[in-house]
Amino acid sequence: KSSHLPKLVPVALCWKAGERSFSIDYKNNCFLRDGKPFQYISGSIHYSRVPRYYWKDRLTKMYMTGLNAIQVYVPWNLHEPVQGTYTFEGDRDLEHFLNLANQTGLFVILRPGPYICAEWDMGGLPAWLLQNPNITLRSADSDYLQAVSNWLAVLLTKMRPWLYQNGGNIITVQVENEYGSYFACDYNYMRHLRTMFRAFLGEDAVLFTTDGNTDKELLCGTLQGLYATIDFGTDTNVTTAFSRLRKFEPYGPLVNSEFYTGWLDHWGDQHASVDTQKVSRMLSDMLSLGANVNMYMFEGGTNFGYWNGADHDTQFRPVVTSYDYNAPLSEAGDPTDKLLAIREVIKNFRDIPLGPIPPASAKMAYGFVNLQKIGNISGLLDTLSPQGPVRSQNLLTFEEMKQSYGFMLYRTLLPRDLPHAISLISPVNGIHDRAYVSVNGVYQGVMERDITLAVNVMGRRADQLDILVENMGRVDFGSKINDQKGLLGNLILGSDVLSDWLIYSLDIDGAIQSGWPQSMRKDIHLFSETDGGEESGPTVYSGTLQLPGPAHDTFIKFNGWMKGQVWINGVNLGRYWPQRGPQQTLYVPGPLLSSSVPNNITILELERAPQHRRVLFMDRPQLSKTTYVFLCTASVTCSTNLRPDY
Repeated sequence: KSSHLPKLVPVALCWKAGERSFSIDYKNNCFLRDGKPFQYISGSIHYSRVPRYYWKDRLTKMYMTGLNAIQVYVPWNLHEPVQGTYTFEGDRDLEHFLNLANQTGLFVILRPGPYICAEWDMGGLPAWLLQNPNITLRSADSDYLQAVSNWLAVLLTKMRPWLYQNGGNIITVQVENEYGSYFACDYNYMRHLRTMFRAFLGEDAVLFTTDGNTDKELLCGTLQGLYATIDFGTDTNVTTAFSRLRKFEPYGPLVNSEFYTGWLDHWGDQHASVDTQKVSRMLSDMLSLGANVNMYMFEGGTNFGYWNGADHDTQFRPVVTSYDYNAPLSEAGDPTDKLLAIREVIKNFRDIPLGPIPPASAKMAYGFVNLQKIGNISGLLDTLSPQGPVRSQNLLTFEEMKQSYGFMLYRTLLPRDLPHAISLISPVNGIHDRAYVSVNGVYQGVMERDITLAVNVMGRRADQLDILVENMGRVDFGSKINDQKGLLGNLILGSDVLSDWLIYSLDIDGAIQSGWPQSMRKDIHLFSETDGGEESGPTVYSGTLQLPGPAHDTFIKFNGWMKGQVWINGVNLGRYWPQRGPQQTLYVPGPLLSSSVPNNITILELERAPQHRRVLFMDRPQLSKTTYVFLCTASVTCSTNLRPDY
């Protein structure tokens, strides 16, 4: 096996006649499209993180930058949320997305998993798999393989007509994802996937693997019959990385399947950034070698709802709501200086479309919205858990309750008088992931996975102990992706092991999508900012935003709020946590808003609401903690100011 880097092959040597086809020329180290040499310059975009209304806009901007391909993950859990129930409509309409890419002139590198990582909940694997506590994910485990086979039979059947050789725009298809970084290293599993992909996509489909830049990862992640590619960013030597790849794939085109233009943020991190000059310089170096490059990410988007994933190395670290990624297109789809620099590089290697890149979309600062308290979660259970509780002597997980995401409430009674503060403890670090503790409706404090395993509690015998547990997103990478949620193991209060639980599955999203809480009354009056004080514990607030004109993209800021979830017009925008940071605002897509009727805003604040009980709609994002905030006057104008408050 050769470890030398191939030289860029002249076009004349890399040609053969043929019908519509896409293949690998191992002799001349290149891809062939219709018998002619082909080099792709691609960018990653996740349809699951961009509103459907904006798909065409983002794809057009990518095409006008000079890309000739996009790379797309398919999250299994997005399309099979309940076992055996498949959904491909609306924002999940994968074939519509592929069609838009085709109309735009972009080829597609498809990454259907079944595991995708992507900083997405559980790496795209559906949480219902964990209802089997003994399952070994990403392995030849028979239960796992059966679920995978059922899913791939549905997905790959849909994808086959979209292959390039069948008239579509999919040129290559990845099998699994970075499997070499997983502990199992199960070749029988990879062979099973290879057999399935071949059976459904045919022998002519170009199938590939992607792995990190180490021998160990490439050893476990590659398999004969699947073309090996590598991923690395600007902190890596190009020659060294491609030389390592050549040890496993001696001939054929060089491919960097994930060239990192930026990086993700976890709650508590500094906002990540990658230097534009380093990105453009390394991109030029790789293209000069004739390499095929996919930039990860090109448009990051948003982890709407509960879709963010998490890492777990030394401790559990959930990913923030924004997936801006410091990418060439911002979270809101706006071109950046990084995009313009990349475009200048691409000009040196291929003809790019004439004309300007579409500009940034209009943004609007709509000003303040005052919110009214609806009620404490403990007092809203008839609405949020209409099916009532499950009684259990022992604690049950989300998975045992057949709930995948969101929140559950655990209720029991204090076993004795506690005139002085006594510690409520999770001795096995079983808080997955945050627990908000109240006694008779009085907030006691928060417990947090790997960080705060005890909270002091006071009360009298038979007082009601409520523990609201938040699933902060499942681990998406590494050996701990079998990440069960809820309260795992016993809770101990002093010398007592708590038991006899009422466990409520909360369907907050369902209630809000049905019109609650605005439907509670004909007219909800806005809360006066002079009324009341700070209130603690999980509480729902509501208000309305009336637009003064057309709907535009905006950003909602939570100054003084602690942590929670926000919905607008029934759509779950995601989590806010300004106290932990770095993210301070959430992206609100304009198409979500109405210019003709009031827009309903619902907030679940989990810890403590500010006395002013208002949020601010701004015309720009704030993805890092900074002394700068944007002061709004009236309802539509903003100005920069150094004041740390409103």
